[in-house]
Amino acid sequence: MTSESSIKSSIIKEYTGLTRKKLHVIIFLSLLLIFLAVLSASIGSADVSLKETYFAILERFFPDHFDVNPFAYTVIWELRLERVLMGVLAGSGLAIAGVVMQAILKNPLASPYTLGIASAASFGASLAIILGVGIVGGAHIIIANAFLFSMVAALLIYGFSLRKTSTETMILAGIAIMYLFTAMVASLQYVGEAEEVQEVVYWMFGSLGRANWSSHFPYGNIGIISIALGVTIPYLFLKSWDFNALGTGDETAKSLGVKVEWIRISCMFLAALITASIICFTGTIGFIGLVCPHITRMVIGSDHRFLLPGSCLTGAVLLLSADTLARVVVAPVILPVGIVTSFMGVPLFVYLLMRQRGGYW
Repeated sequence: MTSESSIKSSIIKEYTGLTRKKLHVIIFLSLLLIFLAVLSASIGSADVSLKETYFAILERFFPDHFDVNPFAYTVIWELRLERVLMGVLAGSGLAIAGVVMQAILKNPLASPYTLGIASAASFGASLAIILGVGIVGGAHIIIANAFLFSMVAALLIYGFSLRKTSTETMILAGIAIMYLFTAMVASLQYVGEAEEVQEVVYWMFGSLGRANWSSHFPYGNIGIISIALGVTIPYLFLKSWDFNALGTGDETAKSLGVKVEWIRISCMFLAALITASIICFTGTIGFIGLVCPHITRMVIGSDHRFLLPGSCLTGAVLLLSADTLARVVVAPVILPVGIVTSFMGVPLFVYLLMRQRGGYW
């Protein structure tokens, strides 16, 4: 009995230590994100110090408590925080979508881009830019088209999987859809004028420069993305145990009471919704949804109770870092953040592949 008790105590102690380590990582990422957000907001053509940036942000929530430079306050709140918040929201959402897709498909290469959702959005934007065809007119035609075709890709994957919800079916359907929409984008570029093709290419690079919180919709596109994440992410967090069970195999998950088909289809749809609500405003931003889950998994492990929030923070940190680098590397020219994430993502992903010795799950 004494031996069993000591073994049980040792297991509990080890589990508590691992849990504490994971929580420490999440706390560190949260603090790092706050620091990077303030640092990013302080960088630009106008000279604003870190201290002035902190005070300008805090003054909004605690009026008359800080000695704030009016110029710094205007620069931070009217020009820079929009872009910073968009980076945080977009990075978090794309990383969460990547984690969910990898969990339900049990494939380390699954992401919003390898499954054709980004290609579909690019086709929708190209259709609006080159042919002027869209479900709405005016200034929102590109946004509406990109969102619509992203969801069309998700529905096509869903349609393919109705008869058989295996991971292989959904992955192959996503790859087929990716190639289909990529070919359609190339066809539109072939018949488009030079200026139109250039605009399509620039949109596909991805940028946080379109961020705003003052358009017709309350709080602009930042508000729209916030609502999409606020509705979907809590539900995905609640399903973290189900994701853990899926990693042991469909049969085992079913024996534990998990509705495998429903989880796979509903969560795939929610991941697509998150992706669509982001890239319709930012354009395609690669590698965040693919690399961030792997980085977090190597540090925190595969327990989705910690992997989901950890990846969320890692995505925000990585995208915000990439955008900050994009604004300073050839200043005053601002590079599209999609280019920077691709340059950052390739060596990171190769490093992860070289270091990975075992399985992913």
